[in-house]
Amino acid sequence: MSLLFKATRFYNTVRPLKWEQIFYRLFYLLKPLRKQRIFSYSAGCHDWVWQGPEIFAQSYFGHGKVKFLSLEGTIVSASDWNNSDYEKLWLYNLHYFDDLVAIASLSRREQHLQWVKQWINDNALGKGNGWEPYPISLRLVNWIKWYKRAGVDDEEICKSIASQAAVLCNSLEYHILGNHLFANAKALIFAGCFLKDAIADKCLALGISILQHQLPEQFLKDGGHFERSPMYHEILLWDLLDLINLAQLSGNKLLGDLINDWSGYAQRALDWLNVMTHPDGEVSFFNDSAFGIAATSAQIFDYAKSLNLNPAQESLPLLTTLQESGYSRVNMPLHSLIFDHAALGPSYLLGHAHADTLSIEWSVGLERVLVNSGTSVYGVSKERLRQRQTAAHNTVSVDNQDSSEVWSGFRVARCAHASLETARIVENTVSLVGSHDGYKRLKGKVLHRREIAIESDLVSIKDSLVGHFNSAETLFHLHPNIEVNQISSKEILLILASGKKVCLRASDPIAVVESTWHPRFGESIPNKKLCIRFVNLHVDVCFSILR
Repeated sequence: MSLLFKATRFYNTVRPLKWEQIFYRLFYLLKPLRKQRIFSYSAGCHDWVWQGPEIFAQSYFGHGKVKFLSLEGTIVSASDWNNSDYEKLWLYNLHYFDDLVAIASLSRREQHLQWVKQWINDNALGKGNGWEPYPISLRLVNWIKWYKRAGVDDEEICKSIASQAAVLCNSLEYHILGNHLFANAKALIFAGCFLKDAIADKCLALGISILQHQLPEQFLKDGGHFERSPMYHEILLWDLLDLINLAQLSGNKLLGDLINDWSGYAQRALDWLNVMTHPDGEVSFFNDSAFGIAATSAQIFDYAKSLNLNPAQESLPLLTTLQESGYSRVNMPLHSLIFDHAALGPSYLLGHAHADTLSIEWSVGLERVLVNSGTSVYGVSKERLRQRQTAAHNTVSVDNQDSSEVWSGFRVARCAHASLETARIVENTVSLVGSHDGYKRLKGKVLHRREIAIESDLVSIKDSLVGHFNSAETLFHLHPNIEVNQISSKEILLILASGKKVCLRASDPIAVVESTWHPRFGESIPNKKLCIRFVNLHVDVCFSILR
């Protein structure tokens, strides 16, 4: 890789950033967290009781034993909190303290009290992963919920909460923005409703100010989160429901005045989630998405109902297009399909984007058939990059390149720009046509156009390429529970776990390739990938549900 290529890619990555992202990254380099003053606080906390759903599995098992992302560990000494043998994301989860609000948390009250005290003793201010603003944000919310639910009365913990909130006020993630800054704001609002005295007023005012600025930016008019990740949409929607709940429970007047505004955003976000949820009850895998990180759609809908919101869970229409987000959902009695014609995300925040433009996901009944790769790792590994690349999604790869220039763990240079050309219904047949220019950066100036026709028992796809290329292939990734039988070079029989059968016919030979699917962090499950190479300028494929 030439120096010129690296420099050009870096320029195209940095160019869309907002000025505050660059300013604050430099600012925090000059004023690191470790130089902050130790904060003294003894004013106690407000009197209210937290009531909210506990949905996540137990992750702390006493005596320092923990399990995150399918990996167990033991925390005995102070150094274990930052053990470099574990990946950064695992260490972040260690510092979140999710078990304080996990299922049956009250039964572990005394264990949790010791666990919180151990963290305070082992993690000196400014040292280690636990003092980074994102872990502070999630931990503050979890500690406060636990403290106010479990009836804890401990001055040392109150002082620690105040110190963490003070540090967060001075280390807000303006250099990242997006879901990180939203989490910062939520934590400050929780701290402002928990603490007393001037620090509480500062936290509350700052948190509300950030949130009211971020809500109209991060939630699009159709209700979708602007990073276009269904998983992060679930996370931020849950955050918003938590804030509505806090406003109701705490009796804080400032929050009470915002309930109607927040509820409007939440209602639109609930409608969006209903469209993007597969019939199996879980979200689709566009961009960074996986099971087990966020609440499920059903859990979110139940939480919303408890707050007097009205999640629309009635049957979806034949065709729904989320115009601002860039997704279309087709809902037939026998099957359903989601089509990605979205922007990768906001141009200045593409860390969770995949090169998945014009990809589809398809379910027959309650069973997934065509699946995007999912996400099992973060960081900067080769596997992380592979899961973000075009070849890991149900779309077209040209000359072994990606439709958008994903690189490193969370970087994107030049992006594909997608256009939805057609979305219409003609005599119970839905026609979707989209195109993108991501391959126009290549020497052959290739344009990818995808035409999809969906009928009661079939899906027809035509992929066309305009321009010059050496090789290209249409890719389809199958759910691992599907049995694959090759009838001929151009015909495949798919047998679902339920026994349902789908016949796939293509205009060109189909190669069945071993691959992996990643439904959860830390999981890689063997599956099959179908590869259809372009012989001419287009490939035609038809999936028929056999009755």
